[in-house]
Amino acid sequence: MTTPTPTISFEFFPPKGPEGALRLWRSVERLAPLGPCFVSVTYGAGGSTRERTVAAIQTIRDRAGLDVAGHLTCVGATREETLAVARTYAKLGCRRIVALRGDPANGAERFTPHPGGFSGSVELIEALKAEGRFHVSVGAYPEPHPEAAGEGADVTHLKRKFDAGADDAITQFFFDVETFLRFRDRCAKAGIDRPIIPGVLPIENFARMKGFAARCGARVPAWMETAFANAEETGAGELLSISIAAEMCDTLRREGAGHIHLYTLNNPDLPYQVCQALGVETTPMRIAATGGCA
Repeated sequence: MTTPTPTISFEFFPPKGPEGALRLWRSVERLAPLGPCFVSVTYGAGGSTRERTVAAIQTIRDRAGLDVAGHLTCVGATREETLAVARTYAKLGCRRIVALRGDPANGAERFTPHPGGFSGSVELIEALKAEGRFHVSVGAYPEPHPEAAGEGADVTHLKRKFDAGADDAITQFFFDVETFLRFRDRCAKAGIDRPIIPGVLPIENFARMKGFAARCGARVPAWMETAFANAEETGAGELLSISIAAEMCDTLRREGAGHIHLYTLNNPDLPYQVCQALGVETTPMRIAATGGCA
């Protein structure tokens, strides 16, 4: 029996300056015809990208007609300031929120709650669900978060987020599908029965990706070091990246993942090719003229 093609979603980050706005809009124009269930827009530490995040959400909704999930963190803001951002999202028609604690501000080693702010993602989720109008997604870590208290802590914390009202979870990127599958098994054993969406990162720049991985605790297999070193010598890095991500997504599909979230880094080319390899069909659509993303 043929396994159905998974539904998809994409993550973008808010642009900085006119060049960044054009890059974001090129990404939206190319990926929107793939029919994502939603796209998400990240949110900088302490609200450092607040205005740009809101502008990007509004532009994507108005001109591409996509369902947008706005990221929201607890860093550097009071409870009311944080919820005010959520209400701004709602006014734009954005009823999905990716609720995160957020990275420590200003390069600090540990997260310190704002004196009038949320203590972490669990309190934020509870407050958002109390608003009564948001679909709340949360983060999940198939490999131990750098701040995890010990073995099993990531599953325990994810269970607390679901108990607080989260609707689904999107994982940090990973490169070993078995790691995700075993994490999913542990979550099921812990009584988690809501969707856990695998997050996949097509590798645009291997050195840059390793920096991301070091900060979030994602393991980079040794064979990938060798493979990308060889591919860069022959100009085959893009083909290698597409092959790795497409094979991961295909395996995830066959293992029951009905939805896959692709991290784009505002570069549509690799995610587009991965979706094509998966058999995701494109639908011609009219997208309004560009502008206003900055």
